[in-house]
Amino acid sequence: MSAQILIVEDEEAIARGLQFNFEQEGYAAVMFGDGPSALKYFEEHAGEVDCVVLDLMLPGMSGYEVCRAIRARDGVVPVPVLVLSARMLSEDKAYAFDCGTDQYMTKPFNLPELLSRVKNLLDRRTRLARLTAPAPATVMAAYEFGSVHVDFGKFELRKGDQTSALTTMELQLLRYFCEHEGTVLPRNRILRDVWDQAAEVTTRTIDNFVMRLRKYIEDDPAKPRHLLSVRGTGYRFVAHPDDITQLEVII
Repeated sequence: MSAQILIVEDEEAIARGLQFNFEQEGYAAVMFGDGPSALKYFEEHAGEVDCVVLDLMLPGMSGYEVCRAIRARDGVVPVPVLVLSARMLSEDKAYAFDCGTDQYMTKPFNLPELLSRVKNLLDRRTRLARLTAPAPATVMAAYEFGSVHVDFGKFELRKGDQTSALTTMELQLLRYFCEHEGTVLPRNRILRDVWDQAAEVTTRTIDNFVMRLRKYIEDDPAKPRHLLSVRGTGYRFVAHPDDITQLEVII
């Protein structure tokens, strides 16, 4: 069964062009020109939508609101969302990522790059689905440190009495840190292992995601004890900060 892509775009020429090209790639594609209609379809076809290509400036409700609503209704494996917008300010991009966007492209866009990014997002979702499915005991399903419990299958993090839902990239980055507990990880290594090479990200992107993770896991994000910065290199995750051993650096 081919993957289904939900196109949310109010410029009909762009929407139809996207639909045509996605179908040429073998995907099923449905399109809507406003936020409420697209969200209604998403709710009525739970589990059928595999990726969302989303404009931000939409009638009825903004793309930001649509993305937040999708994240609130997501299943065990979140549906990847790629924003395709004429908005180019860094604040717009940052807010889109805060709403749960996985990738962000600006208009005008390069079609082969867009198709490549969608393919990467779909491939990543397939890998995540395998990770969250019943698997051998060697797959990390959950992780505990301090007062924090992370359920990778449910995309949830619990700290004390507070439970937070993680986005796809937050989950992948935190899992990567947990899997390399105690090791100093250079930023370029994190970019290579966690983000797709086609993604429009920089080392600053890592810093932003680390700040978000610290808000979830640290008692005082300004004075982190678990997710430590290593000056000039990258980061080191420490599950038990009272028992820090010699640093190991992977390049």
